[in-house]
Amino acid sequence: MSAAEVVGARALRDALWRLVEARVAGERPAPDDLAVLNDAAAHPPLTPRLTADGTWAWGPGGTGTGLLSTVARDAVDLFTGAYAHRIRVCGAHDCRLLFVDTSRPGKRRWCSMERCGNRHKVRAHRARNSAADA
Repeated sequence: MSAAEVVGARALRDALWRLVEARVAGERPAPDDLAVLNDAAAHPPLTPRLTADGTWAWGPGGTGTGLLSTVARDAVDLFTGAYAHRIRVCGAHDCRLLFVDTSRPGKRRWCSMERCGNRHKVRAHRARNSAADA
């Protein structure tokens, strides 16, 4: 990636973060953030290819700009797709990770049960045990 593409990647990353936070909060997205996303998506994306062994790979000639376009287009698909209303912020008080809740009931609270969900369960278990001991 060129220095300009790195700057573009950071701008897109920051814009995506703010766009997701606005979506979760039920707020309108900032016009500047939408412009960064749409400008990145306007470039030709990376091209996927099917390989001889049945897997996929990116086609030749990929650029950093193509990579950013691919990410931006995926974000547009997410914000306008079936799971747009299921974008969440982790429910742990010390975690700000964002995730898409693809669970069947759509009631997931944690970024990961292995991480924040488990820590919450351990804290609740310890609190119950210490209350029972008292």
